[in-house]
Amino acid sequence: MYLASDNTGPAHPQVMEHVLAANEGYAMPYGADPIMERVRDRVRDVFEAPDAAVYLVATGTAANALALACYGQPWQTVFCSPVAHIHEDECNAPEFYSAGSKLTLVPGSDKMTPDALRASIETEESRGVHGPQRGPVSITQVTERGGVYTLDELSALTDIAKHYGLPVHLDGARFANAMVALECSAAEMTWKRGVDVVSFGGTKNGCMGVEAVVFFDPDKAWEFELRRKRGAHLFSKHRFLSAQMEGYLKNDIWLDMARQSNARASQLSAGLVKKGAHFLHAPDANMIFASFPRRIHRRLHDAGAKYYIWSGNLEGDDPDALLAARLVCDWSLSEAHITEFLSHF
Repeated sequence: MYLASDNTGPAHPQVMEHVLAANEGYAMPYGADPIMERVRDRVRDVFEAPDAAVYLVATGTAANALALACYGQPWQTVFCSPVAHIHEDECNAPEFYSAGSKLTLVPGSDKMTPDALRASIETEESRGVHGPQRGPVSITQVTERGGVYTLDELSALTDIAKHYGLPVHLDGARFANAMVALECSAAEMTWKRGVDVVSFGGTKNGCMGVEAVVFFDPDKAWEFELRRKRGAHLFSKHRFLSAQMEGYLKNDIWLDMARQSNARASQLSAGLVKKGAHFLHAPDANMIFASFPRRIHRRLHDAGAKYYIWSGNLEGDDPDALLAARLVCDWSLSEAHITEFLSHF
């Protein structure tokens, strides 16, 4: 009953097998290993982008911050939602790696709207040299509240960005979960919608720790290489990053794992509806925000369930007070795990 995060789950055996295989013998360092050559070709195939520049880093924070730094100057601002991971959970890494770009939070919920984005863009570059200049637009897919932008919603946002000549970054920490939910291709969710660079997540979906940064404009490739090295995110024994990504993409297990985690979240959502839980956000992929009575939270915690209380306090006098929970399903959860969780309601 581990529902705290998709980071808590194990790595997929196929990923681990590739890491062990990569440990045999010698390989050139810093991404010059032969595995990385295969990975680069495979990622390009996945995205239907033969000219894309493909790089690997170990964390999502590094992927987002270094990618945004290539598009955001120190005097510019990055447009994102108020609950974007780059704002809430990256300790100002985008600002740090860009040497000073600020973040402009587009008013609204977890999903930006075109009108709100346009208004936020219009507000900037209005004070000449005294204010921040317009910079990249960053979209989180899946959002940090479990929502998934439809393809039309993505197009509407990127159209606004392109109207003002702004590049678009997609934070795809849960990229596979969104893609499976939309039943679309990787290309349809990125460059065909006007995305310039994507952080293609692996860690939350069955890898040990690897994220790909994919530039659909290869002109940014050399700058990223320099920023990655200068930012201390170029691995010497890079083959172990390469091996993870190769194992992740082989036979499309990355999609199988996303389908599994999304399916468990659907099972859990359906069960919570029957139990009378209230949803804070629409559960579009593998992340659920729901509220139910304190007494049930206590029962679940006593039974060993692991998840975050999102609002409220487990300790309190009123057993019927509603507390919100964040519940995240990873690829390794079974139907039995979800059934056991729901049995404690």
